[in-house]
Amino acid sequence: MKKILYITLFSLSTLFFVACGAYSFTGGSTGDAKTLQIDFFPNQASLVEPTLSQRFTQDMLDLFTRQTNLTTVTSNGDLYFSGEITGYRITPMSATADQTAAQNRLTITVNVRFVNKLIEKDDFEKQFSFYSDYAADAQLTGGVLEAALDEIMERLTQDIFNASVAKW
Repeated sequence: MKKILYITLFSLSTLFFVACGAYSFTGGSTGDAKTLQIDFFPNQASLVEPTLSQRFTQDMLDLFTRQTNLTTVTSNGDLYFSGEITGYRITPMSATADQTAAQNRLTITVNVRFVNKLIEKDDFEKQFSFYSDYAADAQLTGGVLEAALDEIMERLTQDIFNASVAKW
């Protein structure tokens, strides 16, 4: 009988702590926020990479679903991200003897707006930019583009969430 009582108390206390668990993001608490809305990030750059908007938006969603218990909603989220890709540029950096490009630079710039409907002072708009040099004969669809998106996500996490989420 005692064993059943201990198991029941343990189960109830575990259930209580799980139910009251904080919605968290890398060590910071999201406070009372329970829902998240991330709008599609359109590519408004002069040079358009067809998959960039979809990949960036999906990376943002993946970042949150992996690291929080926030529920993703399509409207009226407690936390709301929107923005656009404002720059996508490939620039030749060096040339060979016959004047063809040997090294190129990929530059991506993303404008991000954040609204915290629960704590208005946390609202911000910030621009993130990243560049990467690569051999001119390399394909952008390979590791170069993935590295650029990974770096932007890393900066987004460090610059914004580690500073802002810790206050939530």
